[in-house]
Amino acid sequence: MTITLVTGATRGLGRETVRRLVSAGQTVYLGARDPERGAIAATELGATFVPLDVTDDASASAAAQFVDEREGRLDVLINNAGIRGGFVPLQTVTAADMLGVYDVNVFGLVRVTQAFVPLLNRSECPVIVNVGSGMGSIAITTDPGRLESTLVGLPYSSSKAAVSMLTTQYAKAYPRMRVNVVDPGYTDTDFNEHRGTQTVQEGAEAIVRMASIGIDGPSGTFTDRNGTVPW
Repeated sequence: MTITLVTGATRGLGRETVRRLVSAGQTVYLGARDPERGAIAATELGATFVPLDVTDDASASAAAQFVDEREGRLDVLINNAGIRGGFVPLQTVTAADMLGVYDVNVFGLVRVTQAFVPLLNRSECPVIVNVGSGMGSIAITTDPGRLESTLVGLPYSSSKAAVSMLTTQYAKAYPRMRVNVVDPGYTDTDFNEHRGTQTVQEGAEAIVRMASIGIDGPSGTFTDRNGTVPW
């Protein structure tokens, strides 16, 4: 049975991803910072709650130990946890604004990935799915035909561009692992005050698909539910 961890999974895309993977027969660990919300969500979805604050090294290490003691390995890591950080006018963005977003979206991904690599190395088919964004694509955000080109913001968009680079570097560093980044698309969730144009089921499609690939699947790619996303 496939053992999977999803970070930031109490609501939105993370929660839907957990639901879909549990339904597919996977053993899913639901990572969340809030113990009450995490435990409730895990019970509702048929998953196992694991306390996990991606901004804390000790928490990431403890989560890896938690899964190790129960399973001895991890097959799929889904780095879903992320924050938007608000749309602060570019002229007033501070280093502290950037740091707060990067601590979750970028450094959090590194903390969790580094903590779980030893468990992933014990899997016959180790997979990492990093949840990125079209807002992190240089090609998309400079395409006049795309909505993303009309939006200006430093913290979130640059953090998601960093997620894409982290993905390609991890893919090269661990050739036995399948490491990919996905763009869920503009999805109707709390993350964007429900302004998104996709359903949460549509948004989770790319995540679930990449979480379900085999050892012969792609690595170092950027995709959405419709196919390849330009870097």
